[in-house]
Amino acid sequence: MAKEDKRNNIILAAMTLIAEQGFYGTSMSMIAEKAGVGIGTIYRYFENRDTLIRALYKEKEERLVAFLLENYPHGRPVRECFLHIGAGVIDYFIRNPLDFNYSEQFHNSPYGVEHRRNRIFAAADKPDIFSDIYERGAAQQVIRDLPPTVFFNLAFAPIVWTLRDHLLGFIHLDAALSQKLVESCWDSVKI
Repeated sequence: MAKEDKRNNIILAAMTLIAEQGFYGTSMSMIAEKAGVGIGTIYRYFENRDTLIRALYKEKEERLVAFLLENYPHGRPVRECFLHIGAGVIDYFIRNPLDFNYSEQFHNSPYGVEHRRNRIFAAADKPDIFSDIYERGAAQQVIRDLPPTVFFNLAFAPIVWTLRDHLLGFIHLDAALSQKLVESCWDSVKI
């Protein structure tokens, strides 16, 4: 097996097991067995379990952002950028349910708390398209005067919750409903 294939198998095995079993129900030996590699092979790529968990999330996040940046309407009105991101998040996670499930596990764990804390307090150092929407919206006075955390909760948490319900089979999130959902999220934060 090629080196890159081994790493990819480890990543896929880890994401699958963690999405199913959670972080604390997934051991390195389980990951090795599912990936079809020896446990020592994992440590060639990842220093330890925490490093693996954080690296998986970072790679997942990078794939999502790259997807959102495709045809991103740079310089366009804040509403248009918001709608692009909201629709893109839905589209990406419907196509990549394993990424969504891993993300849910990550964000609802101490790893996610640490990640959010670092993002919130270091946001000025690492501007991104999400914070750009908030900052431009606030500067142009087209969004409500809310702390950034509250803005993001109103703007994107309903999308995440609805995606969860879609992936669980409780609702069918088709294009029309997705558009209504994203527009409703915009309505909750716009002035």
